[in-house]
Amino acid sequence: MDVVNFLKDKTRVPVIGAPLFTVSYPELVLAQCKAGVVGSFPALNARPEEKLSEWLTMMKKELEEYRTDNPDAVIAPFAVNQICHHSNNRLEHDMEMCVEHEVPIVITSLRAPKFVVDAVHSYGGAVMHDVINIRHAKKAIDEGADGLILVCAGAGGHAGALSPFALVREVREFFDGPVALSGSISHGASVLSAQAMGADFAYIGTRFIATQEANASQGYKDMIVESSAKDIMYSPTFTGVHGNYLRPSVVNAGLDPEDLPYADKNDMNFGSSGKDMDKSIAQGDNQKKAWKDIWGSGQGIGNLHEVPTVMEAVDALVKEYEEAKSALSSKSA
Repeated sequence: MDVVNFLKDKTRVPVIGAPLFTVSYPELVLAQCKAGVVGSFPALNARPEEKLSEWLTMMKKELEEYRTDNPDAVIAPFAVNQICHHSNNRLEHDMEMCVEHEVPIVITSLRAPKFVVDAVHSYGGAVMHDVINIRHAKKAIDEGADGLILVCAGAGGHAGALSPFALVREVREFFDGPVALSGSISHGASVLSAQAMGADFAYIGTRFIATQEANASQGYKDMIVESSAKDIMYSPTFTGVHGNYLRPSVVNAGLDPEDLPYADKNDMNFGSSGKDMDKSIAQGDNQKKAWKDIWGSGQGIGNLHEVPTVMEAVDALVKEYEEAKSALSSKSA
């Protein structure tokens, strides 16, 4: 599948909503699709595993009905994220569901095994794999991934440390396929900037946590709009993989941001019980869990000051994007 052309007339602005663990549930994903951006969710959010098929059936039905009732609306498809870690004992089952329901885009994380790529290609779907460096990017392409999601410095949750200026240009040295860029993107002008750098799409997560449809606590949403980039910390402690988190949530959990234990990615557990990213963090007798108590967030939150509906958030992105294009054209004239 040519992802760029496939989404060209199905999105109002070139945005893919990132799959957010415990946050991206059908209400949020459907709202994103109806607003004209790609919505996505981790398969592991559907618990128990039988619920994944129920979600996919319901979401396809609701989007088809919405499309019939709103023939002039730009309605985007949804994507499913698969965590391809060796301890995810749901992967085979969840991929069978994706094949059965012909999910158009599958987003793979941690690795892009060929069996997932082959399964998605069997019905004409596409695989977008998220990477934080060139080695991972080349490996994903070797495995047959159709596109890359570049998770750069400042992205929420699990994130890399490379500047997007560096990673995008290096990737474009050897790959001309679909690229989505992640990292501090919460404004329409930043979406345009991602395209100017060489990406096809912006990959946005944190902006959608602070929306009314997100399955996040009000405290989480409020903390995002009350914080700024200075309140983000980068640590491997909570899942074994480096990620960006809201420092105030770490403090509120009774932990010292300056004195956290080190964790390794081999400590991660992606089991059918949903233990992925639910690793307990101990400090004395204090047991806290990511992401229940420790909240992920990108650095691009300084311009987020309210908790709108998804439609309102996307409307703002579209307006900002068009204004940025117009301003750029005026400067070039």
